[in-house]
Amino acid sequence: MMKALYTSATGMKAHQFLLDVISNNLANVNTTGYKRVQANFQDLLYDKFVPAGSESAQGVETPTGLQIGSGVRVVSTNKVFTQGVPENTGRTLDMAIQGKGFFQITHPDGTVVYTRDGTFHLNSAGEVVNSEGLKLEPTISITADAVGISIGSDGTVSTQGADGSSQATGTITLATFANPAGLESMGKNLYRETTASGTATTGTPGQTGIGEIMQGFRESSNVEVVTELVNLIVAQRAYETSSRAIKASDDMLQTTNRITS
Repeated sequence: MMKALYTSATGMKAHQFLLDVISNNLANVNTTGYKRVQANFQDLLYDKFVPAGSESAQGVETPTGLQIGSGVRVVSTNKVFTQGVPENTGRTLDMAIQGKGFFQITHPDGTVVYTRDGTFHLNSAGEVVNSEGLKLEPTISITADAVGISIGSDGTVSTQGADGSSQATGTITLATFANPAGLESMGKNLYRETTASGTATTGTPGQTGIGEIMQGFRESSNVEVVTELVNLIVAQRAYETSSRAIKASDDMLQTTNRITS
């Protein structure tokens, strides 16, 4: 019964962690480009009292064994990179990726980081930057006399002058990863490459399996509120059940003490 106390405690701890994950998903339901987080569980070591296949009598093997587990633990969390719904904003520098890929951003430490958030602006030098003022990679500069900006599905950026002329100013490239779930979440809608994600492969949008760019759109979060609320109820009920198992074990221990005293 003492084992039941500790086993139930692992269940409470694991589902408290799950509640934290669900709460974070719900908090980011309106975060542009946010990808929901999934918690993964794993059972703990087993105490083996009778190994499966051991002899129960001369020449007779048991078809099953006798073993009991030690509870559960959270083994990992991973981002689920399903497509969010593109929302039409009408802003010239809002971009959504339809398909695989990440925008590349130059971090203040000089490294390149990645994002699905396509909310971009112009800084005082006419360079395309994200909401934090970090530059898009490769750098795209817009001249002050441009009266319009056009971004093609292949990432080609061109500007329109007052006289109606059009001039190409650069091309936006996207990065893909063999295992995007292995990217490190940095906050601020940014991800960093890790050994688990693999090295970034850059390319032209719309080619070799890379998604296309949609100008005037932003990708919404892929969090489904109804699904998260159902998961919330399941986590709460599992937590309550584990706490009841602890109480039941405690009651049984009290009964045992009264009998033996």
